[in-house]
Amino acid sequence: MKQIALYLAVASLLVTACQPKADKHTCTTCSTTQHDTTDRTNNFYDNEATHQLPTVSLVVDGEIESEVNVDYSSLPLRTVIVKEAKLNVDGTNSFIGAYRYDGHSLFDIINSVVLKKKNSAEFPPIIDLYVEVSNAKGEKVVISWGELYYPNNLHNIIIANAVMRIVPSKTKELWPLPDSSKLIIANDLLTERNITNPNRITIRSLNASLEIRKGLSPMYSESFIMQQNEKQPVEVKAIPKNLSQVEYHTIFYGRGKGIHSTTPFKGYMLKDFLAPYYPISTQNIKTGLFMVAGTDGYRVAITYSELFNRNDQSEFLLIDDASNSDGGRFALFPAGDFFSDRAVRAISLIHFEN
Repeated sequence: MKQIALYLAVASLLVTACQPKADKHTCTTCSTTQHDTTDRTNNFYDNEATHQLPTVSLVVDGEIESEVNVDYSSLPLRTVIVKEAKLNVDGTNSFIGAYRYDGHSLFDIINSVVLKKKNSAEFPPIIDLYVEVSNAKGEKVVISWGELYYPNNLHNIIIANAVMRIVPSKTKELWPLPDSSKLIIANDLLTERNITNPNRITIRSLNASLEIRKGLSPMYSESFIMQQNEKQPVEVKAIPKNLSQVEYHTIFYGRGKGIHSTTPFKGYMLKDFLAPYYPISTQNIKTGLFMVAGTDGYRVAITYSELFNRNDQSEFLLIDDASNSDGGRFALFPAGDFFSDRAVRAISLIHFEN
């Protein structure tokens, strides 16, 4: 009996060693805190030591019922893998390093926050929401609600509290290690939005004065307006002839009405159409925000980064279908979204601000 008790005690100690330590925000499994020094597993992302990153207090405010002080210890841990690079002044980019980050997803952090949209009376849908993430240094980045809650792959935006280098097996290059917590947006190609020590998340809705015409039928937009802050609006009547059309096979599924169709979508990459008007820059990547609106007043928020700075090639399509008398001529298809809610019919306005 004494021997059995001893075995049980040892087993208990081993189990305890693998449990999360909420006060230190360590990883929830031993596989992410103990690295594979002999390369005996098929996992490329456990071969190096994991380094803890000290976090700062985090507040959620904005268009919500009441301000929230985030309790990290109550949240599950998530893992993302990232190749970090920065945009240079001359338009080229500089590679920083490859990493595995562990932390808490923004999906989980604001999941239980009670929303209180300032425009809910006129426009109840939440698809016009976005969040500003900022730190004590005054840095700020913008993330759309679609990036958080609508993508095909969830939990790719985290606040990291641990990091591991992903070291090349031949060159053995040791990338520089961060020394503080970071906002990590795993779907970004250039990681300008990965700011350090985020301490505030502010939820906002698009500031728009558009007439809501719910149930409008038929809907048709012979042209649409592009507008940027105080610049002169541009009317678009046709897609430039130098742009090539692409076809996406899809299962078109709405959050409310479910399956719409399995018909392929043909259109032009929206980023290719917009590129001459909105050149890439660090500021645009960090805080650029588009509003795409239909003739019925339905509008969605899309960040500049998720249009121009993706690493998953899941593009937004601008569709030009003059034969579609109810939902045409111009429409938007969000290929990277699980739900169809950011699909806009009969586009009348594309507005940009940064």
